[in-house]
Amino acid sequence: MIICKSADEIRLMQKAAEIVVEVLLQLEKILKPGVQTSFLDKVAEELVYKNGAVPAFKGYVGKLNSRPYPATICVSVNEEVVHGIPGKRVIKDGDLVAIDVGVKYKGFFGDAARSFKVGNVGKTAERLYIATQDALNASIDKCLVGNRLSDLSHAIESRAKKDNFSVVKVFVGHGIGKKMHEDPQILNYGNPGQGPVLKRGMVLAIEPMLNAGTSDVEILDDKWTVITADRKLSCHFEDTVAITDEGPLILTRI
Repeated sequence: MIICKSADEIRLMQKAAEIVVEVLLQLEKILKPGVQTSFLDKVAEELVYKNGAVPAFKGYVGKLNSRPYPATICVSVNEEVVHGIPGKRVIKDGDLVAIDVGVKYKGFFGDAARSFKVGNVGKTAERLYIATQDALNASIDKCLVGNRLSDLSHAIESRAKKDNFSVVKVFVGHGIGKKMHEDPQILNYGNPGQGPVLKRGMVLAIEPMLNAGTSDVEILDDKWTVITADRKLSCHFEDTVAITDEGPLILTRI
């Protein structure tokens, strides 16, 4: 069941989203070669609590395993697709780093991810970064009342194919609200004109994950970190978007 939110509920979600954006902006300032991913997590957690929110990911139990997620943010580097656990890994020049942040504020969730180019990245990383960002924007452009859910998915896949990149198929975007993951699931591939009709009040977390090589992925022994099966680069962007009569309202952009 897809839950449509009221205008007041969307305003609360907007505040949760603003906290997410503030965290991402602060992490962008300190993300550089030599920084340990655990430090990024520490800074993020302090900022989340300072804003009166709580981390959405920490303690979360996913469908694929029973181990609670141990950190505030996800930091996924290079061949890591999503759910990278912050730890002793040190960021290096040329890394492509995806940071995913989720918070809960007054009963509602905000969720967004950004990829960052650290120092001098290679040509493939540059192209992949641009394509993933474009794919997210193309999908958001389809967030119009009366469109179908798969219109978003098709937009993502079409942009990926333009540069001969693949999309991750086993992990998807999602509805969001009083739960971090609500219906519907938002695939990153598919034909247009299918699925539920978009209605005012739907709030969607759209998150294209593009790979430089195969779409196949593996999960590491930590039970969380997802990597590309061929160890080639991956890139991840995510925004929380509300469907309104005036068009898409991107909650996670200020």
